[in-house]
This record gives sequence, C-alpha cells and structure tokens, in this order.
Amino acid sequence: MEPAPEQSPPHAYPAHWEADVVLRDGGTARIRPITTDDAERLVSFYEQVSDESKYYRFFAPYPRLSDRDVHRFTHHDYVDRVGLAVTVGGEFIATVRYDRIDERGRPASAPADEAEVAFLVQDAHQGRGVASALLEHIAAVARERGIRRFAAEVLPANTKMIKVFRDAGYTQRRSFEDGSVHLTLDLEPTEESLAVQRGREHRAEARSVQRLLAPRSVAVIGVGRAPGGVGRTVLRNVLAAGFTGRTHAVNNAFAAGQETIDGVPAHRSLGEIGEPVDLAVVAVPADRVPEAVADCGEHGVQGLVVLSAGYAEWGAEGRDRQRELVRQARSYGMRIIGPNAFGLINTAEAVRLNASLAPEPPTRGRIGLFTQSGAIGIALLSGLYRRGAGLSTFISAGNRADISGNDFLQYWYEDPDTDVALLYLESIGNPRKFTRLARRTAAVKPVVVVKGARHSGSTPPGHAVPTRRIPDATVSALMRQAGVIRVDTVTEMVDAGLLLADQPLPAGPRVMILGNSESLGLLTYDACLAEGLRPRLPLDLTTAATPQDFRNALTEALADDGCDAVIVTAIPWVGEDGRAEAGDGEVLAEALRAAAATGPAKPVAVVHVEIGGLAKALAAASGTVARPSAPRTAPADQQRDPQTSSAPQKDGAPGRIPAYPAAERAVRALAEAVRYAQWRRQSAVPGKVPEFLDDTIDEPGTAHLIDTLLGPDPDPRGRQLGTEEARELLAGYGITVRPTLPAPGPDAAVAAAARLGYPVALKTTAPHLRHRADLGGVRLDLADEDALRRAYGELTGLLGGPAELQPVVQSMAPRGVDTVVRATIDPAAGAVLSFGLAGAPSELLGDIAHRLVPATDRDAAELIRSIRAAPVLFGWRGAAPVDTAALEELLLRVSRLVDDHPEVVSVALEPVVVATRGLTVLGASVRLSPPPARTDLGPRRLPNY
Repeated sequence: MEPAPEQSPPHAYPAHWEADVVLRDGGTARIRPITTDDAERLVSFYEQVSDESKYYRFFAPYPRLSDRDVHRFTHHDYVDRVGLAVTVGGEFIATVRYDRIDERGRPASAPADEAEVAFLVQDAHQGRGVASALLEHIAAVARERGIRRFAAEVLPANTKMIKVFRDAGYTQRRSFEDGSVHLTLDLEPTEESLAVQRGREHRAEARSVQRLLAPRSVAVIGVGRAPGGVGRTVLRNVLAAGFTGRTHAVNNAFAAGQETIDGVPAHRSLGEIGEPVDLAVVAVPADRVPEAVADCGEHGVQGLVVLSAGYAEWGAEGRDRQRELVRQARSYGMRIIGPNAFGLINTAEAVRLNASLAPEPPTRGRIGLFTQSGAIGIALLSGLYRRGAGLSTFISAGNRADISGNDFLQYWYEDPDTDVALLYLESIGNPRKFTRLARRTAAVKPVVVVKGARHSGSTPPGHAVPTRRIPDATVSALMRQAGVIRVDTVTEMVDAGLLLADQPLPAGPRVMILGNSESLGLLTYDACLAEGLRPRLPLDLTTAATPQDFRNALTEALADDGCDAVIVTAIPWVGEDGRAEAGDGEVLAEALRAAAATGPAKPVAVVHVEIGGLAKALAAASGTVARPSAPRTAPADQQRDPQTSSAPQKDGAPGRIPAYPAAERAVRALAEAVRYAQWRRQSAVPGKVPEFLDDTIDEPGTAHLIDTLLGPDPDPRGRQLGTEEARELLAGYGITVRPTLPAPGPDAAVAAAARLGYPVALKTTAPHLRHRADLGGVRLDLADEDALRRAYGELTGLLGGPAELQPVVQSMAPRGVDTVVRATIDPAAGAVLSFGLAGAPSELLGDIAHRLVPATDRDAAELIRSIRAAPVLFGWRGAAPVDTAALEELLLRVSRLVDDHPEVVSVALEPVVVATRGLTVLGASVRLSPPPARTDLGPRRLPNY
C-alpha cells in the first residue's frame, strides 16, 4: 500500500535547483529550495508582507502564520510538494510552492501530472521581475518531477500576478469560477515561452551592466595614504576623466580626522559616507576583500570592480577564494567585474567614468571594447589612442568570475553609443549562449573577436570553461556562421574595428585602387586577390599627382557603379630638390575627406608610406563622436540595401578615413567588412527547414527505438550501435544505408553477392583498414563469381585472415564523388554538422566545413560550397556536376535527427557517394548516450565557474 500524499518519503536536498539570477533592475538574487531550517526566515519574511499581498495569497485576512503553517511551508518531499525561495542577503524576499493534485484537485502523488501553484513576493521587491524568474524555475522543477500542468487561483484584483502568468508564454487556459480567476498553464516550453525568457534575460543582464557603467556615485576602496598604488591611481583616473557623479575614497587606515584626499571625501568605511554608493572599486589585498564586500553589501552598493589579484590565477586555493567572492557578492545582489580586473571606462558625456588603471584614457567614440586580459587591454587602448580612435566603453574583466563578454553583448546590442563591438577572449564560459547573443548583435552592428588561448591546455588558470572536443578551426567556422568577424591578432582587430566604425559597409567585393605609386598599387591589388576580393587594375596617378588629383580621382571612383570600395595608396611627394614637401599629409587628408563626404556612401581606406601627419589628419574628423540625425546615404539612383547602412557621420562633416601602414592590413580589414556585409544581407532573410522532410521522418518511432536501444538503465558512457541498428535508426529519418552482408569465407561472399546482385564490392571492416582503399582493403566492380573469389583470395593473402579483416560484400553504387557527413555533440559548442570530401581532402588537409545544428536550407547549401574542394562537386575540369540538391537534403536530415534526439551524440556517414542523380550512403556509424544537460534551454541562471 502506497503512503498517503502528505506522507511521501522525502528526497535528498536537490542542490542542482539552486541558482543565481539577474532580476529586472540588474540586481542579483538566489533561488533555492526551502528547507526545514528556514522557519525563522519564513516568519520574518511574512511579517514584512503587506496585508493586501497576504489577502491576495490566501483570499482572506491572514495576519500571521501559525506553527502548522510554518511546518507545512518548510517541510517538502521535493517531488509532490516543493517550495522555492528567493533570497537577498540570506533573507527571503519571495516564495513559491506547488502541491501535486489529482483531477479533482485533491493532494496526489505520481502519476498525477498537475500541481497547484502559489506565489508570494515581498512588497518592497515587487516590480523587479522576481515572480517571473520564480515561475521559470518552479516550472523546470515541476517538469523534472513529471508534472505537466500548473493550476492557479488568482483574485481578479491581483492584476500583477495574472500578468506574470499571462506573459510567461506558456499555453494557458483561463476561466472565472467562484469569484476568482482559474488559470491552467501547460509547462511544455514553447517558442513563445523561450522567447519571453530570453527577452527577460537580455533586459536584466543589460541593465546589470548599465548599472556598473553609469553609476551616480563611486567609492574607491583601498586608496593609499601615500601617492602611488593601485587604489590611488584609480582615484586619480576617476578625477582626471571628470566623472559627473560623486566620488569617495575609502581606507580603514585613514586618520580619524582626515576629511579629504586628492580633493575628495575620505572615509574609513562605507558606513561613514552617509549616502548611497552605486559602484565600488576594490583595490585591497585578497585577504581583505571579503570584509570590503560585506561592507558594500550591507550599505546597498550595486556593483563591484575587483582589481585585487590572488584568486583563480594562483591555483586551487585561489579558485576557492574566487568562488566564495562571487557567492558573497551575489548574496547581496551585487555583480562583479573581476577579480584581477584592469577596470572599466565609460566615455559618455553624461558619465565620463574612468575607473581603471589605463595610463592613456581613450577619447569619446563609438567602439565598445571588452578584454579578459589587462595587458592586452593596455595594448589595445594604446593602439586605439595612437590612431585617434575613440571608445564608448571599455571593460577588462580579468578572471571574469561573474560579468563576462556575454553580458556586454547584451548591453551593446541596444546601446545607442556603440556601433562596433570588439572582444578579446581567452575563454568562453557559455559558448552556446555566446553564439546566440553574437548572432543577434551582429545582425545590427559588427562584432569582432580575437580568441586567445586557442590551443588545448592553454586556457588561462583563472578561467574555468567547459571541455571542448572540436578543433579551433571549427570554432572559427561556427563564429562566422553567427556573423562574428574573427581575426587572429589584436592588430587585425583594431584595423577592422576602425574601418567598421568609421566607414559604411561595402555593397560587394569590387575594389578600386588608386594612388601615386604603381608598385604600392600592385601590392594592394595582389593582396585583394589573396583575400577573395575583385579589384580592378590600379589607377596610377603618377608621383606628380597633387592632392587635388587625388580628390578628383576618388570622387570619380566613388561615383562609379562598378565600384563597391576604394583603397587609396600614397607615398610622399618629392620636390625638385629631393625633399618631401611639408604639410602634404594634412592637405591630402583634407582632399580625401572632402571627396568621401560628397560622394556616394562607399568605404574608403588609405594605405600610406611615411607621409608625415596623414594618419593623424585622417583620424582628426569628429564624425564618429555623435550619432547623426540621419545617416549618409547614396543618391537615389544608387540606393543600397538597408543592411549596408553607413557609419555615423555628422551632418555636412567629413568622416574619419582609416589609414594603414601596409597594404595587406588595409585589404584584410576591407575583406572582413565585405564578408560581414554579405552575411548581414543574407541573414536579413533567414533560412528554413523544408517542410517536405516532415513527410518522410518518423520522430515518435525513432524516439521509441532510441529508448529501446539505450535500455532502462543506460550506460552514461553511451553505446556504439551495430551496423543493422544504425541502419534501422537512420531509416526513421529517410536516410537509407546500402546494406552489407558478412563474408567470413569465399563461399559466404559468393552467396552474399548472389543475394545482392552483381557487380559488387568486397571490403574489410577492420578498424585499421576501414575506408582505406589505398591500402588495398576495398575491391570494386567485381562483375561475377570468379572475380569475387579471386579478389577474396588476394585480400586475405595480402592483409590477413577473415577473422582479422571482417570482410563484407556490398552492391556497387553509381559512380560519383565520395564525401563525408558527420554530426557531433560537443560539450561546449553543442551539436555541430560537418561536411567534406572523403579521404585526403578532409583527413590530411582538414578541408571540412561546419555549421551549428539545427541547420537551415541556406546552411546546408553554404556547407557544401564552403570547402576548398567544392569545385569537384560542380563540374571541375569538365566532369559532370553531381546532385548537390540530394546532398543538401541529406545534410538537413542528419541535422534534424540530432536536433530532435539529443541522445544521438554522434553520426558519421562515410562514404556518401554523390552521383549526377541521387546519392548512396555506403557506411554509417551512430553512437547513443543519455542526453547531455542543455543549460541554454533551462530557466535563467548565472553561471558558476
């Protein structure tokens, strides 16, 4: 006899339900299961809830909780009765509870799949998105425990709670019964609920970054009494930048009577300040940081920049210290930049904050810069400063224990002051989320990334990241699929960032080259060809060309409909006395800016050799400082796609033109802009999965087969399917694998061939000889029994006995191109679809293309065209083109299989022979495993590194 529902045996405390979340206002809170130790917290919480909120919860006046109530609300079995609490500073600010019920609304146990749910949020924290976050988490818990629906009774006057349910995006039903609104929510995630969840995540995380970048007051903790030191340097930089808010210096070693230091109020603790502090910059030794964080949390500080070192970069002990730092800060609702950070900068006129150690603060501009390295941050700031480029924001996150590049992508996506996002990353904590956010951001503004620590084992010691199995080349391909401009060096990042920030996107790859040096023009021409651009032969203006000649030539080039971009090459003018003429750089810069300002909106870059003052003069324009009232556009007869809109310009003022000291650097930056603009145009009309696939796919049947193959207690290491098992599973998705029959002896081979029909192939399936025709393990076009017996004898005589070779017989496929199709689940990147030609191109040369799953029709088409050997598929050297449409369909079917069934962790189809009509899959291997956790599909939560 089963126990009564209220006596269900308790389960172990579900620690995996604990989560830190970012709320609507940018603050953090912790969600965790309620335990029996929470009685006092629950009573204290309830006492701070208004009578109105209590009435809405219990439908009657309910001033206090009885001892029975407290026991019921703190004792859960974590299956049929679950309670979650939201805490800040260790105290409850909200609770939610569900109780499993049967179809009559009475307490029940599994298999009942409905539960009644109720929320209570402290009045002081209503409007922060607490209930919405709680609903996401309690719904995930319920699904884990087999509950499929929530039922809720809400008073009509409780409009806030009704809105929480209504806006969640779940399929719901609503009725009015006995004076209350009865709501039923189906908990299966929908496209709408996922979109709602991600929209809330975006707004909350962007707001949390905005609170750090635009504080009303800043306290620098650890300001030294003597000049120098980290704290004193940061304080000096805050003051030098002209911060518009209030600044305070804090050091518990200040003398009791000291009132100021460097002209700002001096305090021994935050408690002495007497007014709210939004941002604290912590520059004290690591062993004193916990005390400083507690002081900040108790006095309502919203965020921290921790410059202190001695954390995960110092080994296991430091890693534990770093985790405790994050836990402590989040418990007070604060987010952290760092530890081991270099600081942050916001050049907005309304803020003017430089809370960093940067020796050369940037000017105001439209580039956002994020780095995970202080040293690289210094180099980038210095490089941008020398080239006259301005920044909107700069962040050096150090160990990025909390705030990461993902958070800043959330912020930059809608930031009106940022036109280009530059990121130097040494690790990516949540690659799936990074790809999603980068794709969304790249659709509206360029995202340029340098990935350091690219090789296995070289992840910085301060960064904890998922294990990645795919090579770095695959990561690069997946970034490009998301629209990310990935470059190899920080110099290339600055080069690309300057052009993208200051120039319009090119409409195509056609490049005009003009200048006063034939040799420099030819170097530029060669570089364009190497980057896949389509340059015209350079226009040589001769060494006698004047700045006016340059202006005329540039004006004419920009007006040419057959030109998408212009590269100007220039060398110094030499007078009759052999000396370069003074002031040439400034005069030429003015001429080029004037031509660019009056011509159609096309990108212009300058390659110069030792022309004094040219680069500085070209960068002197202030056009990228303020957002224009209207963008610069082409004449009506040359209007371009809106996806190639121009860079910001002041009305009537010429914009900055990027200058480069080498042709290769200018061309590489332009080529990245061309590829990005093409991606923007294509992504404006997203691809789709053809509907015809649905008619030939048996998703439920395949799911049942997978469950059967894995068994009731699957091995967590997974299992490799046998040949026939793989054929049966793939057939459920319309993928036919040509059958093979074992041939343990020559007579068995002849019998198999008679069954399959001649001509046949004889091949080994031994692992060391599989797909190795070059070693003699495959014999093709065996037309009759004599040929088959002869081939069998040669095979076994040359390579070993049948027991070792495991030979099989297979009917011949139509002639074509041998290809390979694979899909793999990577722990960091997710499901990846790969394609290449079989043999040397993919195995020796690494000529393989990759796309993230799920793949669209456009992804499939691009996949087969993006390998270097793609011409072989399209009629190379007079051969007949193969059936690429059939190949694209196969790619889509494999993508759909691994997307529908996460238990399919690996699929390899090799070889796939693509003929002029149709294709044949000759070999297949499939590996199944219990599905890995998908943190990107669960409720919102901050990562814990």
